[in-house]
Parts: sequence; structure tokens; C-alpha cells
Amino acid sequence: MTEPTPSPTPVTVLIADDQPLVRRGLSLILSPDPGFEVVGEAEDGAQAVALAHQLRPDVVVMDIRMPVLDGVAATERLAAELPGCRVLALSTFDMDEYVVGALRAGAHGFLPKDSSPEDLAAAIRTVHTGEAVVAPRLLTRLISTYVRGPHSAPPPPPRTGHDLLTPREVEVWRLIATGLDNSDISRTLGLSLSTVKNHITSIFDKLAVRDRAQAVIAAYESGLVAPGG
Repeated sequence: MTEPTPSPTPVTVLIADDQPLVRRGLSLILSPDPGFEVVGEAEDGAQAVALAHQLRPDVVVMDIRMPVLDGVAATERLAAELPGCRVLALSTFDMDEYVVGALRAGAHGFLPKDSSPEDLAAAIRTVHTGEAVVAPRLLTRLISTYVRGPHSAPPPPPRTGHDLLTPREVEVWRLIATGLDNSDISRTLGLSLSTVKNHITSIFDKLAVRDRAQAVIAAYESGLVAPGG
């Protein structure tokens, strides 16, 4: 008799939002799906960090603006203290400087709160794998708005990793920052997908960035691309 195929282990999720109705709504969206297990809810960033240490969720769905400890600060703590716990940042506004702050702090992605339940589920699964869930074009608009805004921080010192890139890697990095995915880059440069992936792995390593989201931010900060450019 054939053994039944065991069901995959569900992705454990901690929901952090200061609005009870939002927390409950997100929980009701995810709970019926056997691929997810909502293990807890937090009403502020400090509680999110404490519960993450206690429950060790795979993913924290983190509202950006919360009392006591905001989502950016909470994300920074989780990235330092529980690197295996992925953070998916949520915001009411697409163009929010706090979102860029969360990505810098270590969030693996960003999703607007008006996203569909299907998009939320897909984003959590993507973040769980360690990939960035932010669409490059949305991220480009986000950073462009942030850099143009009156609260822009002064540019940091040049990154030494930039100098280590080959001319081809710089070309690939620039295309990532302008919103192209791997297939677009492959077609644009006439390279195979595997070659593009190898270049991107090397770029991430040399820039000391974790994923595509941070690579795009680094491109703006280094001056490789300019807002609206």
C-alpha cells in the first residue's frame, strides 16, 4: 500500500498591527489556508519582537506605523536578533518613506494594505523562501518619492563594494534598479538566465546586500541611478 504523501509544514505567521480589526481580518484570511498557521498577534512593535522570540514564527506580517515601537525599529531588532524570521512590511500608503526604512532595516518585502488576499498569501510564501517580494517597479517609485522628499537623508559614504563590480555587473545592477526582472535583463543583454543569476549573486555578495530590494536601494544611495532617471 502506498504511503500517503505528508502535507508540507505550514508557514507560521505572526501578525503585528495596532488595529484589532486589521489583525483579525488578516488572521481570518490566512487561517483557512492549510499552508499557513497564525501563531500569534501583536498590537505594537515591542510586543511583536517579544512574541517573535517566544513563538519563533517563519514570517512576521508587520504594520509599519505602530505605537510603543514602530514597525521599522521592530524590524531592525528582528533582523539582528532573529535573522531566520522574515518580515513582510505592510503600509496603508504605497509611497511611504517608512517602507524604505523597513527595507533598509531588514524587511524582506513590502505590501500595501489594500492588496488582495491572494497577493498577501503569495507574498508571505515568497518572503518565507528568503526572496524579496517587492516588485522592482513599485520599489523604484517608492525610493524615487523618498529621495525627492523633504525628509531625505544625506547620501552615505560611497560603498566600497561598488568598486569591486565588473563593468558587466554594474550594467546588470543598473538594470535591476530600473525595474527589470531576470528575464528582461537576459533579453536586454543577450545573456542566458543562468548567467544573469550568477551575476546577481556576485553583485549581492560584493555589495553586501541581502536581496533585490536592498540592491535597488544601494543603487540610489551610490548614485548609480537617480530618482526619475
